[in-house]
Amino acid sequence: MSSRRRSLEPALEHIRAHIGEPQRLEALAALCGLSVWRFATVFRERVGQSPYRYVSVLRVQRAQALLSQGVPAARAASEAGFYDQSHLNRCFKRQCGMTPRQYQQRTDGPC
Repeated sequence: MSSRRRSLEPALEHIRAHIGEPQRLEALAALCGLSVWRFATVFRERVGQSPYRYVSVLRVQRAQALLSQGVPAARAASEAGFYDQSHLNRCFKRQCGMTPRQYQQRTDGPC
């Protein structure tokens, strides 16, 4: 395992374990012992997207799981870590091409 991958593991684990909570770049970088700039650079190189985008994708996936269980969109937004339902709608539509409501009405699985 490369040192870059190893250096990101604490942050990746923290993000996954606390996806519904605010994620501060400074805190994630500190978990890895890197400066904010170096963390963001290594993260993009290794993961292929910015930390913000990575968190957004995971939050949409969490919201999808909740919506699939019949959880209302406002509650799914809150539990997945979005600021509000409107924020969920924007991110969900960008990632999935449909709104959370349209997703709940579908029966053929994830986007």
